[in-house]
Amino acid sequence: MSDKKAFYIKLKGQLEDTTEFPSDYMYKFIVPADGNQQKEVQEVFDNKGAVIKTKKSKTGKYISISIVLKLSSADEVISYYKKVEEVEGIISL
Repeated sequence: MSDKKAFYIKLKGQLEDTTEFPSDYMYKFIVPADGNQQKEVQEVFDNKGAVIKTKKSKTGKYISISIVLKLSSADEVISYYKKVEEVEGIISL
């Protein structure tokens, strides 16, 4: 089993144990500031009712992105993680 698959199985169990859906879920990502990764991440959550906040790092090399979105299941939470993991250089927190 791949590390990512194991991670998502563990995350699903934790979410189902600790979260009552539907619920607001906060995603946090860090992306390099010199590319269009911020735009790519925001496009994944466009037109979904997400509240998106961004902040540049002190050095200006990175942008942190916080996204709050009302979701209906642990599977839906994971589906968004899988969509944004395609973005080059992204770090999920």
